[in-house]
Amino acid sequence: MPQKSWFDTTIVVGALYAVVGIVLALPQTHVKAWRLAAWTVSAVLYMLHIAYEQLRLRYPPRSMAIHVATAVGIGASLLAVSALAHSLIIPPDYSRWRLLIALVVWPILTGVPAFICAFVIGIVLRQIIRTAE
Repeated sequence: MPQKSWFDTTIVVGALYAVVGIVLALPQTHVKAWRLAAWTVSAVLYMLHIAYEQLRLRYPPRSMAIHVATAVGIGASLLAVSALAHSLIIPPDYSRWRLLIALVVWPILTGVPAFICAFVIGIVLRQIIRTAE
């Protein structure tokens, strides 16, 4: 059962990252504030995912970090796909090749740091839990 739980959670959280990024990019005014809001919501989602995996499902730090980084990578992939789709509706003033490259680069640029941070946070949380017990 836990195997299904982490997989379902990873897919849902990854999709939520994309939804947050897309929806909070829609407003045409106060763009910096909306971007900051998207980062804040994503950071909260990231921390909630770590807490759920570590505290509720009790995964070890490495497994938890892989699940969290996978969700981040899924979110980045979906954002890259949405950017490419948007470019088909409103042509950008730069080459679409950048958006094709983003399909590969964005998940890596977001997933690797997400893994490292989640792994470190997981180790610290595990130590805190052991000390509390």
